[in-house]
Amino acid sequence: MPSHSDQMIPVEFMLSEKAQLKMVPKKLKILLPLMAVVMVVNSVAVTADYVRPQPRKNLQFPWDPKPSSQPQQVHVSLAGDKHIRVTWITSKSSSSLVEYGTSPGKYNFRSHGDTTSYSYLFYSSGTIHHTVIGPLEHNTVYYYRCGGQGPEFSLKTPPSEFPITLAVAGDLGQTGWTKSTLDHIDLCQYDLHLLPGDLSYADYIQSRWDTFGELVEPLASARPWMVTQGNHEKENIPFFKDGFESYNARWKMPYEESGSMSNLYYSFEVAGVHVLMLGSYTDYDENSDQYNWLKTDLSTVDRKKTPWLLALFHVPWYNSNNAHQHEGDQMMEAMEPLLHAAGVDIVFAGHVHAYERTKRVYNGKSHPCGAVHVTIGDGGNKEGLAHKYKDPSPEWSVFREASFGHGELKIVNSTHAFWSWHRNDDDEPVKSDEVWITSLMASGCAVQETKETRKILYSP
Repeated sequence: MPSHSDQMIPVEFMLSEKAQLKMVPKKLKILLPLMAVVMVVNSVAVTADYVRPQPRKNLQFPWDPKPSSQPQQVHVSLAGDKHIRVTWITSKSSSSLVEYGTSPGKYNFRSHGDTTSYSYLFYSSGTIHHTVIGPLEHNTVYYYRCGGQGPEFSLKTPPSEFPITLAVAGDLGQTGWTKSTLDHIDLCQYDLHLLPGDLSYADYIQSRWDTFGELVEPLASARPWMVTQGNHEKENIPFFKDGFESYNARWKMPYEESGSMSNLYYSFEVAGVHVLMLGSYTDYDENSDQYNWLKTDLSTVDRKKTPWLLALFHVPWYNSNNAHQHEGDQMMEAMEPLLHAAGVDIVFAGHVHAYERTKRVYNGKSHPCGAVHVTIGDGGNKEGLAHKYKDPSPEWSVFREASFGHGELKIVNSTHAFWSWHRNDDDEPVKSDEVWITSLMASGCAVQETKETRKILYSP
């Protein structure tokens, strides 16, 4: 059964109705009477009983022989300003060429990239190609072909300004529920997919990385997928294999472009949003490279250019589910002061196979200038749902439910965003939680926070 709190999160430094009218696009003004009811943060109580469907089995992938040089498992990701990284795999060495243009079958531009591969016990990967294309125009459809042959793909670049829609789903795996989640995301008019860890659930069986690549290719080849690692990406064998070898080889993110030394943490900017992708499974204490990189990254964020600041990592810091209690405490102790000092608006996490949304919180309790935390580790994994919650729920928990699903964050402008979570009710996406969120910049928090609070970002 769904468990929720019927409390509302107070609007942080609520703007006057007149001020809101000036900042919201004209087409949304007709919604303002409704927005007044649900403006940050409102959770509508669920009154109907919900009978959760049964688990679904792992998907079966029939053997589909392809020419050894034909591109497979194509996906794209952001690679710095106006650039996209195209990744694909061939079963033998071939050209890392990407031809692309704005008309089908007409490729006016060409880019060459590099390759990598890896071996894991008795498994040898194919040739993994990474090619960066650009500069590209914003909000534009490009048609492209990998390796000089094979099928034509198309991708749409994100817009350069608001509005922008982000799809969010973690802990995907390869079950029937995963397919349902992906189908529902495909119905969403989104610009970018954010995945806070646990992608393939290969769990040492490397061929499952290949089937996962096939499963997500229709979506991941058409919109940028930005991911960070989870515990199921570790795959380390003590004294024999380091962790994250498969993940790092296959899902290269723009860590170098953001000044990071590791593919396990990085940042990027898109359409007025600065996004932090942090690593729950690499060092994060005050002496770590990740911590020092995060301080540097946050200290250079221009909130006039990117008024929204988001963070993603795998293990949630605020979790009222019985599963994975206190696993994020040490990372939270080290890094939450940095995120708070910088004014992070929303934090997304996975790991717990259920959904939960909090009030604005900081230091373990409600705080008008804290971040909204969303646990969304409910993409459809093979391990099933985490059904048991703590009772009573903490005062900071607004809505929680153990169901598979996905989220959509539509950032309308510099001040307002609309978040919705869509439960997989059988094969239909059912909107079960929704809320308008006011940015901390708009609420005045960034101005009112003391210099003492922000000093942590600039201390040696």
